[in-house]
Amino acid sequence: MKKKIIFIINPISGTVSKAKIPYYVEKYIDKEKFDYQFIKTEYAGHASIIAKQAAQEKVDIVVAVGGDGTINEVGRSVINTSTAMAIIPCGSGNGLARHLCIPAKVKKCIDIINQCNIKDLDYGLINGHPFFCTCGMGFDAFISMQFAKAGKRGALTYVQKVLEIGLSYKPEVYDIEIDNKALHYKAFLISAANASQYGNNAYIAPQATMSDGLLDITLIEPFGIIDAAKVAIEMFNKTLDKNIKVKTFKCRKVHIHRQQPGVIHFDGDPIETEQDVDISIVEKGIRVIMNPDFNIEKMKPNIAQTALSEIFASFGKVQNMYHNLLNKMKI
Repeated sequence: MKKKIIFIINPISGTVSKAKIPYYVEKYIDKEKFDYQFIKTEYAGHASIIAKQAAQEKVDIVVAVGGDGTINEVGRSVINTSTAMAIIPCGSGNGLARHLCIPAKVKKCIDIINQCNIKDLDYGLINGHPFFCTCGMGFDAFISMQFAKAGKRGALTYVQKVLEIGLSYKPEVYDIEIDNKALHYKAFLISAANASQYGNNAYIAPQATMSDGLLDITLIEPFGIIDAAKVAIEMFNKTLDKNIKVKTFKCRKVHIHRQQPGVIHFDGDPIETEQDVDISIVEKGIRVIMNPDFNIEKMKPNIAQTALSEIFASFGKVQNMYHNLLNKMKI
């Protein structure tokens, strides 16, 4: 019997056109294995509604065609069901796809779907919101909110927001309970990772894996302007966890209390919440079509091939933004 697939296409996610996706599917999908249909999303949250209905109808596979936000919408609707999720990454960061070695080429993604190599992977919860890549609070959540308000996507917009706000951001004080151990830190950010990166090959938790039943907590202590470039480079070359300003922990759950309500993010989507934040892992709660050649060790850093090179390709713009900001602050 053929398997049923629904391709959920977000036409406005990221910076890549999705117009040719149906053409590539028609050309390369194994029609002897699959019956398929396409549904385009029409508004925020629509992908979640489509995927939830598909899971209720026991559709075999739903394919998230979009960025990490679209993937989160689809994923949270098929957790703890028999429906598997596949990914055709078309976003601006593609954090989960990159972690899972899902290629950017549509044809190669369809080849992976044709092989239908399904694995049960972990997902996380932050104050009840499912996430698959990362979640957190502090600077990254604050930047996620600013990025969401910007109206423009892409690495350069993200860097612009970091440069505009990064030097003036005030770290917060957190009381943290990790597996019943109490900690007290002033932190620039706290990230809880199920997968290794934010997106664009920026590795916030280089050792994270989606099959160990554990969260990788990364806490970055406050640092000066001189250290900022070092932190950024270490994030892109997968050595952030070696920085003396960075504390890392592995755990199944964490409770965090901050001094006031504020922003958290899950897979880059920001939301306001109260002072208390609970984060936990759910083992093997989502079925995902994997790249049969997946090997996280193959993802060794090559800065010339990462988004950092894309940033440096536009370095003139970034440099001007940086110097203008310093002049305004009289640094």
